[in-house]
Amino acid sequence: MAQSTFTLPKPRGDAAPYFSRNQVSKVLHQVGVLLELDGANVFRIRSYQNGSRTLGTMNQDLWELVQTKELINIKGIGKGLASAISEAMSTGLWPEDWVRLHEDTAPGLIEMLGIPGMGPKKIQRLNQEFGVESIAELKEVAEDGKIAPLSGFGAKSQQKILDGIELLARFRSRRRLDIGLMYGLAFESRISEIKNVKSATLAGSARRRKSTIGDLDIVVSAESEHHAQISKEVLSLPGIADVKGAGDSKISLILDTSLFMEEFTVGHIDKNVLDAIGGAEYEQLESGGTIDAQIRIVEPHVEPFTLAYFTGSKEHNIVMRQKAIEKGLTLSEWGLSPQDKIGDLKGEAAAKFSLPAVEESDIYKHLGMEYVEPELREDLGEISAAQSGLLPNLITLNQIKGSLHNHTTLSDGEASLEEMAHAARGMGWEWLGIADHSPTLKIANGASADDLLEQGAKIKRYNSEWEEQGVDFRLIHGVESDILAGGKLDHPDEVLEQLDYVVASVHAMTKWRARSEFENTEEMCKVIDHPSTTILGHPTGRILQGRDGYEIDLQAVLEHMADYNANGKLKAVELNASPYRLDLDWKFCKRAKDLGVPVIINPDAHSISGLNDIRFGVMNARKGWLESSDVLNSLDHNEIFEILAK
Repeated sequence: MAQSTFTLPKPRGDAAPYFSRNQVSKVLHQVGVLLELDGANVFRIRSYQNGSRTLGTMNQDLWELVQTKELINIKGIGKGLASAISEAMSTGLWPEDWVRLHEDTAPGLIEMLGIPGMGPKKIQRLNQEFGVESIAELKEVAEDGKIAPLSGFGAKSQQKILDGIELLARFRSRRRLDIGLMYGLAFESRISEIKNVKSATLAGSARRRKSTIGDLDIVVSAESEHHAQISKEVLSLPGIADVKGAGDSKISLILDTSLFMEEFTVGHIDKNVLDAIGGAEYEQLESGGTIDAQIRIVEPHVEPFTLAYFTGSKEHNIVMRQKAIEKGLTLSEWGLSPQDKIGDLKGEAAAKFSLPAVEESDIYKHLGMEYVEPELREDLGEISAAQSGLLPNLITLNQIKGSLHNHTTLSDGEASLEEMAHAARGMGWEWLGIADHSPTLKIANGASADDLLEQGAKIKRYNSEWEEQGVDFRLIHGVESDILAGGKLDHPDEVLEQLDYVVASVHAMTKWRARSEFENTEEMCKVIDHPSTTILGHPTGRILQGRDGYEIDLQAVLEHMADYNANGKLKAVELNASPYRLDLDWKFCKRAKDLGVPVIINPDAHSISGLNDIRFGVMNARKGWLESSDVLNSLDHNEIFEILAK
């Protein structure tokens, strides 16, 4: 993932306009910030700030304003700025003083701007007081307690700086699946619309649906005579913060949130999760975030090989190349060629001898295998399964008929019971489980026993009415019960017994993370033993890029659950579909499947839009080799009621 550094964009193409309106606006913003770091005159700083804001919001074509010399008449753009902008767009050269500012400002000072709450004034002050020129030096000064005594700071500000440094480090490492896909699919769509592009496909870890994504890879198919034109048009697309390198076949970019047609938003996040990932500071980072992207433009007959290569994983590709060698072939991003024909030829030169492939499945067919879905390409048994015809028939989103872990306004949800039911019906679901929080979780406004039972009575009335009307939809009543000391559940047993199911979840993370793996595993097995426990909710408690889960031997817990299922007693494990969790991790999905432990994919929805997070759970389930028969969501409402009765 791209770091939040300030760079001057390289010229796009070989003719004016060399820069886009968005790029010029960003550079004006950067210059204003760098001037502030340098302690420049406030009026000069403000002129760049105003200029950036004006360009970012105006509707006129900037290049047309430059050509007609009307730019100077735009309010917020002075004579000096108009001249500098016009020269840059016409020549591809940024003004020398702008270049000097970027070159002379210590890179560490610019990196500090990425720390939530750290503006140029604070950074300049700390640089003057302590000479700090890097995040590492800033952290050392803060940990030594030197910032708190400064006027205008204090102990809280000092701790906030330390928290911000830690949050920035997590944010920069990788992006969650939902964020990576948001960028990747939006850019893929824009490239697909370019004239003469036959196809544009997101590859890499995003296509394999990893829980987190480093950067983006997009493979573009087009005839060779159109490559230069397509490359130029890619560089003119909105959302490009910087061009790291560009040619007719390879482009390396940094994308930012101006890529999106609508205002960027991370959507609803329940408070428990938001606190874990950094609160408002996280949202601030995300709204100004960037991500690296690489585009490969290749000819149509090469595209299947390039797509397979850049989809990966590296480990999967190594085994595929070895299988090719065993058949006297050489596999690369350019083709699958007989070794006796290519000799010492490599790359494109060897590709002219390649066996034909219209799509990726042809490559696998040539090697005597079934097609391996991208999600499975991790060298975890998929190659041998493909050779022996034993690959799973992976679950799909349209096989989902409902989910069991969802919240309403009775606890910390944003939508009423009726609104959630209406939304689920609109998604084509046959049933929806409601599992509001139990009383112990104060932060989530956990429901009392009386309120819970009243909700259950209302659900029964609705179900009865729908049955009379011939409506093929049912609500299922449950609770998300906190796990209490000694493996006990929240709410008295006589209350729990009146519910259709119970999702048992850990929320006392401080306590569980402070204990050993043995203690937590033993406690969790007691929870499984509780007669009312139906589903183990988000089984490790992890929040991606927020916190690690508690120590637990999940293998032992799943084996314990398997014993119950083998004896006809339902004990299901949740795959929490929230992209902030994806817990059960995909690596354990296959183990649950092998043990015969049913998986239930739950969005843990706290809003109507949250129901759509089910798609991330399905992606995770597919990556974990799950088929519809492994997943309770594939049952119709009669079947789910029947199995819950166990």
